[in-house]
Amino acid sequence: MYYASFGMLSIVIHLIINFEAIWRVSKDEKSIVRKRYKAFVLGLLFYYCSDVLWGLFYASKIVPLAYGDTVLFFFSMGLTLFLWMRFIVAYLNRKDFFSRILTYFGWCMLFLESIVLLVNAFVPIMFAFDSDGEYYPGSARYITLGIQFLMFLAMAVYPLIVMGKTSKHERLHLSAIGISGFAMAVFIVLQLLYPLLPFYAIGCLIASCIIHTYVEVDQKAHHENELGSVRNIAYKDPLTNVRNSNAYTEAKGLMEERIQNNDLKELGIVVFDLNNLKKVNDSFGHDMGDKYIQASCKMICRVYQHSPVFRIGGDEFVAFLEGEDFKNRDSLIKSFNEEVEKNLRSGGPVVAAGMGIFNPESDLRFDDVFSRADARMYEQKKLLKGYV
Repeated sequence: MYYASFGMLSIVIHLIINFEAIWRVSKDEKSIVRKRYKAFVLGLLFYYCSDVLWGLFYASKIVPLAYGDTVLFFFSMGLTLFLWMRFIVAYLNRKDFFSRILTYFGWCMLFLESIVLLVNAFVPIMFAFDSDGEYYPGSARYITLGIQFLMFLAMAVYPLIVMGKTSKHERLHLSAIGISGFAMAVFIVLQLLYPLLPFYAIGCLIASCIIHTYVEVDQKAHHENELGSVRNIAYKDPLTNVRNSNAYTEAKGLMEERIQNNDLKELGIVVFDLNNLKKVNDSFGHDMGDKYIQASCKMICRVYQHSPVFRIGGDEFVAFLEGEDFKNRDSLIKSFNEEVEKNLRSGGPVVAAGMGIFNPESDLRFDDVFSRADARMYEQKKLLKGYV
């Protein structure tokens, strides 16, 4: 009965850790890795169930049922191996000799188990039961387990051979396969030595838990990348590729929070406004106006290359100065205005800029700093118009 008890525990653990894979991976899932992982998980569940039934029938000495379930047990082992190898090939995503070997091995083991079980119905080469209901393993059992041992041992060694030539992401996959292969190789040896103890099932449980851990890490990284991509789209201005008004609102809120918590020591805000954008749009069309905006943004980013730049309106930009750009704030605003003066003569983009510096003793809100920068920008804008 203890044999079946371990199988029951394996089923419970298996269902808990693979809940997502079993119930939330739909038929429409596009990832071949997730689809094959689900198939492997279901195949392993089938194996555990047949293992539990074998323990119950064998303990009860119900020989016909024990015999039938032993056939089911060995077939489920072959099916699980087949599904396991298919998953590993997809998970590794390496079109090399080893991946082809894994594919062939999975098919061969499923075919071999089926043929041996068919022959065993006439000649007991895999297993047999005597008249008292005692189970006796046959030579074919040792041969098939021996073949599996060699394959899992190869899975453990293969990552050590190729890991130095792979990327960090690939090394993660190879580590999962190597560790799980080593675990299975160890427990297959124990199963060969002790046929009536559930060492093979223990190996499957440990190996599948290892693989599950790495698959979850992969899945988490995948979701984070997706969220990062969505966030980039939501927070990026499509015309200039700098941060947009959504990003500015969030950054402003964080600065406001730091001011309220007395956590902000230094901050400079530079407000920019493009001169003559309406004139360019009216005279040359909006396509030329877009190019004018892009050229202006490039100039801003070129000078304030260490600062986050936001496009907060059609012709308005804001830069937050911290770190090196804050220390060099006076020289940067001077360089920017000098470039604008050159553009007045050469026909380049003309952009008015005004800077405000955070004063911890008098500024209670972010808008206090922004208002000073905005006022100075308008002063500069009037000055620039006087040149025209």
